[in-house]
Amino acid sequence: MDSIGVVVNPIAGMGGRVGLKGTDGKVEEARRLGAEPRAPDRAREALEALFRREADLTVYAAGGEMGARQARAAGYDPEVVSKPDGEETTAADTRVAVREFITRGVDLILFVGGDGTAVDVADVLEDEDAETPMLGVPAGVKVYSSVFGVTPTDAGRIAADFDRVEDREVNDIDEEAYREGEVRAELRAVVPVPVAEDLQSSKQLASGSVDALAEGFAREVEPDRTYVFGPGSTVGSIERELGVDPSPLGVDVWRDGEVVVRDASEDDILAVLADPVTIVVSPIGGQGFIFGRGNHQISPAVIERADEIEVVASSEKLDDLDTLRVDTDDEDVDESLRGWLRVRTGRFTTRLVEVI
Repeated sequence: MDSIGVVVNPIAGMGGRVGLKGTDGKVEEARRLGAEPRAPDRAREALEALFRREADLTVYAAGGEMGARQARAAGYDPEVVSKPDGEETTAADTRVAVREFITRGVDLILFVGGDGTAVDVADVLEDEDAETPMLGVPAGVKVYSSVFGVTPTDAGRIAADFDRVEDREVNDIDEEAYREGEVRAELRAVVPVPVAEDLQSSKQLASGSVDALAEGFAREVEPDRTYVFGPGSTVGSIERELGVDPSPLGVDVWRDGEVVVRDASEDDILAVLADPVTIVVSPIGGQGFIFGRGNHQISPAVIERADEIEVVASSEKLDDLDTLRVDTDDEDVDESLRGWLRVRTGRFTTRLVEVI
């Protein structure tokens, strides 16, 4: 590989920790709630991993926080191909940059964002009838497509080392429906993506029966313990067993038979935590993430308050997963979570699964 195009959606993922479940149309609200950008740091991490392996690449980048700044921080001297039209970056700015990359004949487009950014890149490739491969650095709240590296560092390594590509799916979901608890996934494109084991599969939306698991968990809840329930249908089944109407894709906090806060942001959770604390999460089907995808509200600060983490999943879901994964934006927290973990799969049954 001789050249690469880099484009960053600097607002991707801002809505996660403040409980907005996405940033489309919610940037100002996210900022009012105290959200901080996460995409620029993840872009730099990916580019540093790339620089360690391919320092002599020709790098084309969108201007400022859309790529050039992170490329320089990683050690490159990028050629800036475009600049945002206004103070706030838009999907149109991403599309302009991608067209410039295609004109310059780059060997790979490395984008940083979520599914919405993936759609923007794929749309330009289709419009221009280009066969340029694309690879995503995961930074959004929604990551349903199979075009992303598992972590930013993985994406940088894959960009440096790949020697072939295969067609992968770009999926997107309706954020407004998502905020109301309904997942409407749509296949938007099929694009060439570098092949590597660290590329994740598209999220699987189906799950098996977890009634017995929920009943077993509910029988063991402890008085005076605070439970932080993550999103998803498996954890939701436990909440329903406890008499709670779960927020389908949000985070709920429960203690002593009462919902302390529903559909909570990171700050909401931290404000009501009282020791001891149990976090209850279920891995994303097909990907295996237990933290860092779809549950950013359960931040490193929240995780560090917990003395117990319960991972729950049906046996069918675990059958499709070799390992579990974490990506919290805090390497120390990630490292503390790695190792062998006992996952509850039924009323009395558990299975050992490695977290990597």
